[in-house]
Amino acid sequence: MLPTTSVNSRSQGNGALSPRDAARHTAGAKRYKYLRRLFHFRQMDFEFALWQMLYLFTSPQRVYRNFHYRKQTKDQWARDDPAFLVLLSIWLCVSTVGFGFVLDMGFFETLKLLLWVVFIDCVGVGLLIATLMWFISNKYLVKQQNRDYDVEWGYAFDVHLNAFYPLLVILHFIQLFFINYVIISDSVVGYFVGNTLWLIAIGYYIYVTFLGYSALPFLKNTAILLYPFALLIMLYLVSLACGWNFTKMLCSFYKYRVK
Repeated sequence: MLPTTSVNSRSQGNGALSPRDAARHTAGAKRYKYLRRLFHFRQMDFEFALWQMLYLFTSPQRVYRNFHYRKQTKDQWARDDPAFLVLLSIWLCVSTVGFGFVLDMGFFETLKLLLWVVFIDCVGVGLLIATLMWFISNKYLVKQQNRDYDVEWGYAFDVHLNAFYPLLVILHFIQLFFINYVIISDSVVGYFVGNTLWLIAIGYYIYVTFLGYSALPFLKNTAILLYPFALLIMLYLVSLACGWNFTKMLCSFYKYRVK
């Protein structure tokens, strides 16, 4: 059975949280608890985080069902355990080192690339996308009868991390095995393989993002989050027709950034 809130934690008669319990549920209190656990590895559930990473590829709906359970038991949609973020950071480091090796970068060049990928590609872009989606969902997607509910910013950032992980694995790990021998070659096969991996990776990002917001019962019209698929497929077809090689462009950009 799911844990329930005791009667003593509620104010009498109206079902509202007491001032003491309400203080524990503020955004600041949740953020402090999350950051505090970031420095206590023994308190993190890495096994469960690995389970989430596996199912983000095979059955992402199951990951968001767990978010429902967290809302029922801990009264928040966002993660309260930073284990997923820690493992994602490790993935970023390992895959970026592999990228630096494949592109024949030196130690300091690889270090610069790692800092760029972590603080710009993942965190910087993630903060921007999470804030944008947080604003849009609360402004336009919340049902009128559920105006007492809102999308937590932390949940919006979690959705970005969930969607970013498959993209990272596809573009920064699987793609490494094909870059030098297939993708960056000046051939049709090269940009077909590379651009197809980009199509799959960004498609995963869009789909997992859609699942994240459609899992919230107080949102409406979340299907519009799937509309970018049309633009993605159109861009993919145009890239094949014009011979654009997205991976080759990315490699050139990374080499330029680490000079």
